[in-house]
Amino acid sequence: MRALVVDSNGTYVDATFGRGGHSRAILTRLSDAGRLIAIDRDPEAVAAGRAFAAADRRFCAVRGRFGEITDLLAQVGVRGGLSGILLDLGVSSPQLDTAGRGFSFAVEGPLDLRMDPEQGESAAQWLAHASEDEIATILRDYGEERFARRIARSIVSARCKEPLATTTQLAGVVARSVPTREPGKHPATRTFQALRIRINEELDEIQRCLRQSCDLLATTGRLVVISFHSLEDRIVKRFMRRESDGLALPKGLPVTSAELHGRLRVLGKPLRPSAAEIQANPRARSAVLRVAERLP
Repeated sequence: MRALVVDSNGTYVDATFGRGGHSRAILTRLSDAGRLIAIDRDPEAVAAGRAFAAADRRFCAVRGRFGEITDLLAQVGVRGGLSGILLDLGVSSPQLDTAGRGFSFAVEGPLDLRMDPEQGESAAQWLAHASEDEIATILRDYGEERFARRIARSIVSARCKEPLATTTQLAGVVARSVPTREPGKHPATRTFQALRIRINEELDEIQRCLRQSCDLLATTGRLVVISFHSLEDRIVKRFMRRESDGLALPKGLPVTSAELHGRLRVLGKPLRPSAAEIQANPRARSAVLRVAERLP
C-alpha cells in the first residue's frame, strides 16, 4: 500500500480483485474524491465485488480479463490518468480452497482449473485431446517440470483406460510417474501450475496488461506487481527493465536524451515476505513484489 497509493484523491485499479483484500486496504487510504476500479474474470469474485460496491460509492467492479484492461476501464468512463495499478498474479485463495473449482490436487473435485468456468476448455477437456508432445511442452515450459515427458506419456496412457475427470485422478497419475519428489512439494504441484497457466493463458494476459499499463498511468503513477513463480516474475522484471531503459538506438541519430528516456522508473529492490509473514500466511512464501513509477 505504501508503494501503490501515492495520491489519496487518485483513481486506482485492483486488476485482480479476488475477494477484495487489497481493495479494502486501498480504500482506507483514499479520500472521498478517490476512486477504485476492480477487475476480475471470475464470476464469483465479481459478484462479491458488486456486493461490496453497494456499500462504497468510490468503488466499482468490472468482469473481464486484466489483459483487456483498457477496454474494461473504458466501460466505466476511465481512459487513463491512473494513480496506480495493482496486479496480484496467479490463483486466488478462494479458488484453491473451493474443491468444485478444480484448482487443488489436495482434495477431489472436477478437473477444471478455469478462472472463468463459463469460458473456454477445462483442463479435463484439453487433456482429453492434447497430444503427448503438446502436454510435455506445456509441463516443461509452464511448470518447469523435469519429468515432463514421463508425465505426459502416463497421462496419455491413463486416458486410454478412462477419462481424467477429477483432480485426484490426475494427481495420482503424476505421483506414479515421477521417480523422485521435491522436499515439501506434492509431485503434482508443477503439473497443476502448468495446466492452470495454459488453460487461462496467464502469461499472455500478463504481457498484454503490462503493455497497456504505461499508457494508462499518469505521471508519478505506480505499477505494483506481486508474482508467485519465476515465469511471472521474469516477465514483470524484463518489462520494467525495458521500459526504464528506453529506446536503444544507434549512436549519432538526431534525437535528444529526453526523447530516449524510458517511460518507467524502477523503485527499489524486489520485496519478499518476512519470516513472520510466511509463518502467518504460508501461501506468501514465494511472493515477489516489484514497483515502478511512470515518468513524464
